[in-house]
Amino acid sequence: MANRRDFMKGIGLGAATLALPPWLAPRGASAADAPAASAAPAVSGAAGRKPNIVYILADDLGYGDLACQNPKSKIPTPHMDRLATQGVRFSDAHDPTAVCTPTRYGILTGRYCWRSPMKTGVLGGFSPPLIAPDRLTVPALLRQHGYATACIGKWHLGMTWPRKDGAGKGKGAAENSIDFAQPITDGPCTRGFDYYFGISASLDMPPYVFIENDRTVALPTATQERLKEGYVRQGPKDPDFKLEDVLPRFTKRATEYIAERATGHAGQPFFLYLALNAPHTPIVPAEFVKGRSQAGDYGDYVVEVDWTVGEVLKALDEHRLADDTLVIVTSDNGPEVIAYARAEKYRHFSMGELRGVKRDVWEGGHRVPFLARWPGRIKPGTVCDEVICHTDLLATAAAIVGAKLPDNAGEDSYSILPALVGEKLDRPIREATVHHSCNGKFAIRKGQWVLIDARSGGDNKVPEWFDAERGYKPNDQPGELYDLMQDLAERRNLYAEQPDKVRELKTLLEQYKDNGRSTPGAPQKNDVSVDIWKLKAGQPVGAAASVPE
Repeated sequence: MANRRDFMKGIGLGAATLALPPWLAPRGASAADAPAASAAPAVSGAAGRKPNIVYILADDLGYGDLACQNPKSKIPTPHMDRLATQGVRFSDAHDPTAVCTPTRYGILTGRYCWRSPMKTGVLGGFSPPLIAPDRLTVPALLRQHGYATACIGKWHLGMTWPRKDGAGKGKGAAENSIDFAQPITDGPCTRGFDYYFGISASLDMPPYVFIENDRTVALPTATQERLKEGYVRQGPKDPDFKLEDVLPRFTKRATEYIAERATGHAGQPFFLYLALNAPHTPIVPAEFVKGRSQAGDYGDYVVEVDWTVGEVLKALDEHRLADDTLVIVTSDNGPEVIAYARAEKYRHFSMGELRGVKRDVWEGGHRVPFLARWPGRIKPGTVCDEVICHTDLLATAAAIVGAKLPDNAGEDSYSILPALVGEKLDRPIREATVHHSCNGKFAIRKGQWVLIDARSGGDNKVPEWFDAERGYKPNDQPGELYDLMQDLAERRNLYAEQPDKVRELKTLLEQYKDNGRSTPGAPQKNDVSVDIWKLKAGQPVGAAASVPE
């Protein structure tokens, strides 16, 4: 695997391409000022150097899938369970949006995706880039502080595909206009990563081809037929591309990357963002895990995800990197809606005791597993109930390397380093956290309270048997308000009973929108206007109002 400097030279770009961009100026400084200044000393690992960071992002893994946090789980997850015993398990971790693309945007930029042009839905495999080229990302920050950076797996943040006419521009391109033999001019390697290997979007989206750096590994000269049962869309495909081989291929490439960094680049820290395609549809577990769970093919696929985590941990052990590596394992959102059918058939509840699934703004849509291990820094076997969000990675990485973020970066990112290492906190790390559904519904969480600014937190059709079994009733208020300390399952709507709390949270949500940020710092502009229902002064809670659905 060539590093990015060698790779860029190979396509005719010199070292000037890697110069420090202006957005690395510290908060409060102008873009013309010097590179990002250190805010505090860098945090060292057990060996006294900056830690490697391995961030494993599962796709649609539910809060209740892991045995270590759901005693009723029908799926064995020994490697993730072991990781929890060796580090910390966060019980109140959240993705910013309950669906794939916007969460990945938040992870890499430290910014809520609803501030970008994307307000609903997800990108496709041929969509243009969502992250602006001048926006600071986690890998770009770490690279400026001496890290090698790699992304392996599902990108799902858009690429500029070359067109046969040479334009290579526009809002996506029809599949038959793309020249797969030419380089991709705008992708992961232009957003801070030295190296990339993966697929452009979800495994159920074309093109069905592996990409390495800026080129497809093979030409998609065949066609993947639509599979209704497996939720697979039709599109161009590499003839040798097999759906069931993708997760093992990502796993192998990740362990190879770890070996390469250990043997050929000893001493240089690295950031590996391993974005898995599973257990997202199509559910295609490998033969060696079939029958290992009591939750059908999906359960077996989660077993394979757990195997991937185990292989990465084993590679770190074998190359004596474990003591110098912060490993994080989490998920991009809650489980897919087919979790309801799975629960009815196998009595395995991927959402656990939570309400909702992927796309919903109820807890089950965005509360996710979050495990972290860092020997010598994180106390083994701990559980932390601090509210954290995936957008916090950028500020946490900055704290680890001792950097100060500029005002126009990480607008919704807080450093969770104190919670990771078990420092005693006298106040919550995050003032509040904004949640977003696939269809654009907002919710805001502050302390034990969560306000859903819509008549329903659901974006999916919930089976009647599930609502009846869990005791859920239709909402007759303009919004939903829950006390999660007393009602984690979100059964009792207190919207009409707590008008002051509703008004407080609505006001804060509007403030976060107007300021262009939810962290301290100079106000910023959202890319496009954000539509959040304003509660007018004097308007009684529960009165008729236009509520976004």
